[in-house]
Amino acid sequence: MESTNPENQSQSTSKHKHRVRSERAEGTHRPSANIPHPSCTSPQPKPPCSLAPVDPLKLKALSMGLCKELKILLIKVESAGRQTFNISEVEEQRIPFSKINIENTATEVIRACKGTRVKGKFKESYLLPTFSVKPNIAIKTPIPREKLNPPTPSIYLESKRDAFSPVLLQFCTDPKNAVTVIRGLAGSLRLNLGLFSTKSLVEANADHAVEVRTQVQQPADENWDPSGSAQTWPCESSRSHTTIAKYAQYQASSFQESLQEEKESENEEEGEQTETSDPKTVGKIIKFGTNIDLSDPKRWKPQLQELLKLPAFMRVESSNNMLSHVGHTILGMNTVQLYMKVPGSRTPGHQENNNFCSVNINIGPGDCEWFAVHENYWGDINNFCEKHGVDYLTGSWWPVLEDLYSSNIPVYRFIQRPGDLVWINAGTVHWVQAVGWCNNIAWNVGPLNSYQYQLALERFEWNEVKKVKSIVPMIHVSWNVARTIKITDQDTFKMIKYCLMQSIKHIQILRDQLVAAGKKICYQSRVKDEPAYYCNECDVEVFDLLFVTSENSSKKTYVVHCEDCARAKSPCLAGVVVLEQYRIEELMRTYDSFTLVSVTF
Repeated sequence: MESTNPENQSQSTSKHKHRVRSERAEGTHRPSANIPHPSCTSPQPKPPCSLAPVDPLKLKALSMGLCKELKILLIKVESAGRQTFNISEVEEQRIPFSKINIENTATEVIRACKGTRVKGKFKESYLLPTFSVKPNIAIKTPIPREKLNPPTPSIYLESKRDAFSPVLLQFCTDPKNAVTVIRGLAGSLRLNLGLFSTKSLVEANADHAVEVRTQVQQPADENWDPSGSAQTWPCESSRSHTTIAKYAQYQASSFQESLQEEKESENEEEGEQTETSDPKTVGKIIKFGTNIDLSDPKRWKPQLQELLKLPAFMRVESSNNMLSHVGHTILGMNTVQLYMKVPGSRTPGHQENNNFCSVNINIGPGDCEWFAVHENYWGDINNFCEKHGVDYLTGSWWPVLEDLYSSNIPVYRFIQRPGDLVWINAGTVHWVQAVGWCNNIAWNVGPLNSYQYQLALERFEWNEVKKVKSIVPMIHVSWNVARTIKITDQDTFKMIKYCLMQSIKHIQILRDQLVAAGKKICYQSRVKDEPAYYCNECDVEVFDLLFVTSENSSKKTYVVHCEDCARAKSPCLAGVVVLEQYRIEELMRTYDSFTLVSVTF
């Protein structure tokens, strides 16, 4: 989908502050403002634990020491007509930690964790090792120059039935297809795109907020530095805010000015036209209306209902869309966003958040020009960004096409006309420029297939390395999918099952370390629609075991940290309460019940 900057999606979710608040439901007790501060050097008297489950600082500890158990079987023995029982101690078989795999039960995984010693923090990838479903693209094989602009797959639907054919889903999500344009989809499905026209938007919600990006108008295949002396990668723009009504006025006046300029240029004699100077003159300043939130189902009811006409795999919400199993709103990802444009409006280069697919429909009346590169080449583009001093994940950049061609990187380039739907496949790098005056709507989808899941989890781990927030909490989503969806694809199942196994290992080893150190772990179950949590400092996802401190005792607000950041503040976790959101038995049941489902015809 479109975003003027990858960080915008992060900002769009700012309403989900990662806090644990005390009052979650009517009738709960108000927590005390007294916060226990455990000492690192000497044990303090244990404060009494409140029965109120909503106060994270006064919850009953699950365990205060190491629990050990000897399993004993009573064996019935008959002798001389009498029944007696022999006691037999059972030595439970323990599978070596290094041998544990997804074929093992949750009990065996837990037992292996308890039998291993881990020094420091346990760090293992959630990705299934030595396994990949990425297509084999020979990126080092030289490509002739004429083939560095491959034709973009464009599908022309002959009927409404074709739009709902499983063949369309298979084609769009095929890992070899970076991008697919579905020509005239709106006409085939009789979508009323007029609901998203500037006129309709003003009539519906004139005062609705619009983020504005002020940019320099340039040809789509050029990106000049401020001096106009050389082409470059950085593509900066300034941010401001306005309303739909005010941007609509700007959009209309821009169109009228263009008509006037065109009329005046026709009256000029060709011989009087000035030649292009060197260095190149900088283009005029334009404004791009971006990231307009259409998530409110009451405010935008007609618009959102119209999109239900789309095939299920393209819809904002569907059962096989991973983003429908997040459990909370991620603005612009599992909700619709609108873009209002004048010619030259640019969406800089990016991959979607966590490499998810995206859907983009051009409302019109003007066209958009797209550039797209297969996920296989994102590392090369990342290197170009580093070379030009711009951050690949959070910066704003516009690729110099000649740099890509000289590096043997093929680029899809195509025009999106009104009514055309562009499907960006998982991980595809893309950038977009408006050719005319138009509006676009876009959102993300997460098809439950192995390619999408692998790329999403890869980016989840890469984001942690680069200290960038993963907008999609992949561990949280993986557990939700395991609880609610029956997986029929073997590769997808293996990847999710492995992620769950790794999650259990992380949780159990950390839990055992905390208990061994005498740290209390307090259980507080999750409530409906509770968001996933992220560390307040480093933005990493924090699943199940939350390290909580008090931000402001008078406001009864508590802040979530990951273990590393909590220990950075206090190596002995003094003043830190550890909350457990899932009983380990609950996760074990989910893990064991998550099995591959065979397809019956």
